[in-house]
Amino acid sequence: MNVTLRQLRVFIEVARLQSFSRAGDEIGLTQSAVSRCVRELEGELGLKLVDRTTREVQLTDVGGNLVSSVSRLLTDLDDALREIREIGEQRRGRVVVAASPTVACRLMPGIVATCGRDFPYITLGLRDDVQSDVVRKVKSGEVDFGVIIGPFAADDLLSEPLMTDSFCVITRQDHALAAHEQVNWVDLDGQPLVMLDRASGSRPIIDAVMQDHGVNATVVQELGHSATVFGLVDAGVGVSVLPWLALPLPAGTSLVARPLVPRAERTVELVRRRDRSLSPAAEAVWGLIRQLPARAEDLD
Repeated sequence: MNVTLRQLRVFIEVARLQSFSRAGDEIGLTQSAVSRCVRELEGELGLKLVDRTTREVQLTDVGGNLVSSVSRLLTDLDDALREIREIGEQRRGRVVVAASPTVACRLMPGIVATCGRDFPYITLGLRDDVQSDVVRKVKSGEVDFGVIIGPFAADDLLSEPLMTDSFCVITRQDHALAAHEQVNWVDLDGQPLVMLDRASGSRPIIDAVMQDHGVNATVVQELGHSATVFGLVDAGVGVSVLPWLALPLPAGTSLVARPLVPRAERTVELVRRRDRSLSPAAEAVWGLIRQLPARAEDLD
């Protein structure tokens, strides 16, 4: 049996309007084309669906039963196609994005707010995780894509640089380093450091830069969150090196941030699976994040 959707839609219109000519006018076909569709449908089913006279069209009992069944099916089909079209037009869907903590804290709140305003039928979920967990979730498909610290490379992932970020030293206002407008990396030599731990995407970069400059500093504390780093520095435990995205500094503290020179950069990158296309909703969110400034220092 080779019944087509076109045949069924034409038959439903004929049944609704009880006229071949009016049905043709409604759906943009000639009367002869409408009549042919109905005859082809009857031929495929082996059943008579309408009784034709010169003045009217009457459904047979079989035709009436078919109208009842097919009308429900076509309504369900139209609803499903409408939903798919809305998804394709970026109007509906759920998107989950994972981001490294400093990125999630500084960059993503504005993205979540903008997405809610510009794409009200997209539900955006945010996961803030250490970098290794972000990469794992992207690879496993737990999230649609991630925002991580680079440079980053993996054969099974596609990455796209988003912005650059540099580093600053965090000290108390009464520390000697706070008197400088900018601090040289070599000035950290001999300083006790309160640092983010090695699960942070920034830590390997910071360690490499200090090694390049021959900095011999003692790491006295390694922590998972910048808020704890701020607290220990404010208590006088040591100084810290953090990316600018870790700011702003908490209110009510005696902390200051000074740029480190020569400027050393890390990148913030979008990352997704190489073998999986983004949904239209995820593409919309990806596009929003792309609109961020090219330098972290240019953020408002």
